[in-house]
Amino acid sequence: MKWTPPGKDCGACGAPSCVDFLAYVEDGKKSYEDCPFYQPGDLRQCLASEAVYSGVDILGEPYDFILEPLPGEISARKIIHPFRPDLVEKWEITTGDIVVGRPMGAGCPVQHVLRVIDASPVSGVITTHVVGPQFSRGRAYKDIEAYHITGFEGMARIVNHAPVFGKRQKFLPGFCMMYLGHTGVVNMVLNKSSGTQIRVEDIRL
Repeated sequence: MKWTPPGKDCGACGAPSCVDFLAYVEDGKKSYEDCPFYQPGDLRQCLASEAVYSGVDILGEPYDFILEPLPGEISARKIIHPFRPDLVEKWEITTGDIVVGRPMGAGCPVQHVLRVIDASPVSGVITTHVVGPQFSRGRAYKDIEAYHITGFEGMARIVNHAPVFGKRQKFLPGFCMMYLGHTGVVNMVLNKSSGTQIRVEDIRL
């Protein structure tokens, strides 16, 4: 049986939809590995693993909400500022590029693999999706080494308390490898038909 993508139409593979992606694969323009949800050896269907959330992080501390992807996206948006922001212009970092580095400003010990949504050559701010190391295997990437986390944007799944505009709150980014609570100031709350869309900035662990 041929592998089929999960139908999220996220566009991370470079195709406008999962149906178009399969057509590109048939034509030899894409390979299954271009889909961030593809898992080698699984020809049935590859879905992102379901994380189990207990309501407390790895330290046993409760968090207010989980930050999940915007509709149709693969992860919550992560907004970063490299320690060397001039590299965005120097290396011509742009939409679709893969960058790797560690969020040292927040004290996280884990290197992250990120796919660029947008990058500003003026400020050096990069908006990304976290895609993970498997997605980057065999691909070109740009190692920015260290960055500050400027903020996150996504949909809030309320666990203990709803996000409150202007308040510093504890949250867990969806699929966080460390399962460690982050804190940030909520500076946008939009109640939409799909749920509560928020932006959180001034991130600390």
